[in-house]
Amino acid sequence: MNRNTMETAFITGASSGIGAAFACQLAARRKNLILLDKQKEQLITLATRLQEQYPVTVKILVADLSNPVDIEKIENYIIMIKNLDILINNAGFGTSGNFIEVNLSKQLDMIHVHIIATMRFCRAALPGMIAHRKGSIINVSSIGAFKPIPGSVTYSSTKAYLVTFSEALQTELVGTGVKVQALCPGFTHTGFHNTPEFGNFNRSRIPKIFWMTAEEVAVKSLKALRRGRAIYIPGFKNRLLVILARIITYKLPFILKWVRKNFDTSRQAFSSLSPQNMHSTRIQHSEDFSCWQETTLKEINDDSSTKTERYLSDKG
Repeated sequence: MNRNTMETAFITGASSGIGAAFACQLAARRKNLILLDKQKEQLITLATRLQEQYPVTVKILVADLSNPVDIEKIENYIIMIKNLDILINNAGFGTSGNFIEVNLSKQLDMIHVHIIATMRFCRAALPGMIAHRKGSIINVSSIGAFKPIPGSVTYSSTKAYLVTFSEALQTELVGTGVKVQALCPGFTHTGFHNTPEFGNFNRSRIPKIFWMTAEEVAVKSLKALRRGRAIYIPGFKNRLLVILARIITYKLPFILKWVRKNFDTSRQAFSSLSPQNMHSTRIQHSEDFSCWQETTLKEINDDSSTKTERYLSDKG
């Protein structure tokens, strides 16, 4: 097969983790690769290995997607790619700390990497995909998109944007042959937490059962993409976590309010059954019964007297 006519995959944040896992999976499927990251040496190492292992061409681009100038350069580069079959917006990073304490420039950088770059790259790739009536876009979000996370306010917010953006875009592209997926992984063995920002993060505090490998995430994502799933959470355990998180965040306050309201009503009802109230109730009931007895006996006596008088009158 002529490598110049092979389909191409463009991956950001490709030097390690989920991005590198996608690169390996797509190279194995005979797709040429364009890999983008800030880490040049890691990109070179990965590209060399993949070209030795598979009959594909691998190009590398070094860029910082927090820089608007670099975003524009890559945007223009994507427009010129022929046979672009799949775009994977995987670049991202996290911060740790309260919103007001985290450096503002880092939060603005995150918005550029997660939102601005993703939106512009999608817009650059779509005209060619729509013209060919085929193509796929994967925007890597997180299960953090489904629950507001104190200490990661901007992170969870930007990831939530990616979910809504991807779902809306997929709806808009129905009938064009182009598929869009928001990939929402949970705890994944990558270099995400290997930064000074997460120096106090202890992986052992997260049960092993909740961790996935980057390879598992990539394989499951590509399989779900073929089925046309716009929002994909890999792994049953992660889907369960999202359901529980949404219940706790959005449903629990209403449940607690309902319980408190009904508990207060029940408590008021039971309070009426206090010993004093029960004693007065018994007295009232006794008085009522006595009155009933007197009335009934009087009615019986009156009735008996009437009947006796009638009997004697008839005999007379």
